[in-house]
Amino acid sequence: MGGERNKVFSLAEVSQHNNVKDCWLVIHGKVYNVTKFLEDHSGGDEVLLSSTGKDATNDFEDIGHSTSAVAMMDEFYVGDIDTSTIPSKVKYTPPKQPHYNQDKMPEFIIRILQFLVPLFILGLAVGIRFYTKST
Repeated sequence: MGGERNKVFSLAEVSQHNNVKDCWLVIHGKVYNVTKFLEDHSGGDEVLLSSTGKDATNDFEDIGHSTSAVAMMDEFYVGDIDTSTIPSKVKYTPPKQPHYNQDKMPEFIIRILQFLVPLFILGLAVGIRFYTKST
């Protein structure tokens, strides 16, 4: 296992390890296989899984881990990352959402129904009251 400790991985290689059965993270230029730690992570396994396929250093630092947590990382170390494979800036792409146009006719119909449905229910209640009172 001593030879593996100096192994250099590309981000593409590390990105393939992105599920519950095989989860690797890149933190501070080092690659960690955290698969065995997923169940024990206090923040839950989703937090770790969401940090796969990228440099998770900022995610790790933002949380403010304890010194014991940082020391624990050594047992999960598998090698180093080839820093030339990490993009310097990740381009943000917003999620695809359908364009919402407020000037459409259904908006007008909804507003009319919001007025008419309660009015209809009120009229129905008054009608039932009159009908049951007269008999």
